[in-house]
Amino acid sequence: MSTVADLIVQRLRDAGVNVIFGVPGGGSNLDLLDAATRAGVSFVLTSTETGAVIAAMAHAEITGAPGVCLTTLGPGAASAVNGVACAFLDRAPVLVFTDSHPAAARECTHQRIDHQRLFAPITKQSVSLTAGNADDAVREALTCAMTPPFGPVHLDCPGDVLSSSATARDEHSVARQRSADALSRSAETLALEPPSDPFALAASARRPLLLVGLGARQQADAEAIRALSERRGVPAMVTYKAKGVVPDDHPWFAGVLTNAAIERPLLDEADLLIGLGLDPVELIPRPWTVAAPIVSGGPFPVETGHVPFKAQLVADIPAVVRAIDRALAPSGWNRDAIRATMDGQRSAIADAGGAFTAQRVIEIAARRLASTACVTVDAGAHMFPATTLWPVCEPNGMLISNGLSTMGFALPAAVGAALTDRARRVVALTGDGGLLMCVGELATAARERLDLIIIVFADESLSLIEIKQAQRRLAPRGVGLGRVEWTKIAEGFGVAAFAAADEAALDAALEQASARGGPSLIEARIDASNYGRTLRAVRG
Repeated sequence: MSTVADLIVQRLRDAGVNVIFGVPGGGSNLDLLDAATRAGVSFVLTSTETGAVIAAMAHAEITGAPGVCLTTLGPGAASAVNGVACAFLDRAPVLVFTDSHPAAARECTHQRIDHQRLFAPITKQSVSLTAGNADDAVREALTCAMTPPFGPVHLDCPGDVLSSSATARDEHSVARQRSADALSRSAETLALEPPSDPFALAASARRPLLLVGLGARQQADAEAIRALSERRGVPAMVTYKAKGVVPDDHPWFAGVLTNAAIERPLLDEADLLIGLGLDPVELIPRPWTVAAPIVSGGPFPVETGHVPFKAQLVADIPAVVRAIDRALAPSGWNRDAIRATMDGQRSAIADAGGAFTAQRVIEIAARRLASTACVTVDAGAHMFPATTLWPVCEPNGMLISNGLSTMGFALPAAVGAALTDRARRVVALTGDGGLLMCVGELATAARERLDLIIIVFADESLSLIEIKQAQRRLAPRGVGLGRVEWTKIAEGFGVAAFAAADEAALDAALEQASARGGPSLIEARIDASNYGRTLRAVRG
């Protein structure tokens, strides 16, 4: 290796990284960019630093390799904070490289903020590189990011470090460490925590219910969970991020879990809840009042302050499933009753009242696109019909920010997702408020000629906040966005654009967008008057 930058890029390539996202500055990340180009690692220029982190996060969730992004020092690092927080609470493995002043400029205060203190609360680790520690630090960062629960790691790069000569670790030492790490990770520890015995609870339950979360999204996890449901007749709910682990059309699919009202009938009917990769970070912050005991199984221990887990099995998901399977008694659930409950949930959410609503847009788009496209979903009122009415059949087929629930997620996530497989279309479902926060990423999509269809639910308001104001009998203040000509904005970025104010126009727009290459935007001018009813149906 000729430089520290070359060494870093080689370590990233060894970990499966083939693309870096970001907005470069004039310091050390220029060396990183140059080394990446020499090594055949692509660089994708995004419009914002937060967009770069979110794109890297989406890329990581789909590929299973760590995502990587870079920013300049000071304002660039600060701008990345929302994306890093998203990766932290949504448990995504991302490496964030930031420029920093060289050691010779330690007395300079211009653009200087303490990057490590800035990122410490929202990363698993934050370190500063030196020529001597770079190899160890990057290896450790990759291991840390990819150890469950996954999460972001920050690497600060002084301006005089990445261009200096590299010193690699002895490969025999590295091989021995890798072997030890693999052994420790492969052990099926099935660690138990008192006071309850989960196997005794499983043996006595007649209506156990699986609650599948973000820690169970590997393909092997999905196969084990689906087989358990089918073999044992046990229904499974999924969180937003676990959509597709059990497909929406699976006979034992039991809906979406959010700790809201709509799922309570099945939760209240269950006599044991079995969390598989369930992380309470995904649940809305209201008291957990389900009477049935709950146990947890997954690759990492979870907090018990919100959800009172009686016991935790800490092991990989297939091992947990095998252990639970051996203990379960015959199921007393009725599959037809589960299906009827699901049909009732969908009917409650699909209520459109004959208008051109978000529900109708989602149903029409899903009918045409869901079987072949990955979908990304932004935070906002449209999220409730999207997560119920858009069918998903594979893990990570729907990408969403659930731990942080940040607006401005769907478009940069779609950029990251589209770069994992250019042959597969990605659909981004976003509100106009969310799109305003990341609209510059339309330029990224156009520059990269990505096969995206961006559907913006244009209702000129921060609708979810407006609904909450109405619930509190407050006037709708501070939520009006005004009319935005989304088609003109998209065309200005070189993105094909269509507008639809009714179902026929939407069908035509979808047909045209589907037939062309590159990104397209569809401005769906919806009637948002039923959003309040939708929220009440979901959350009570």
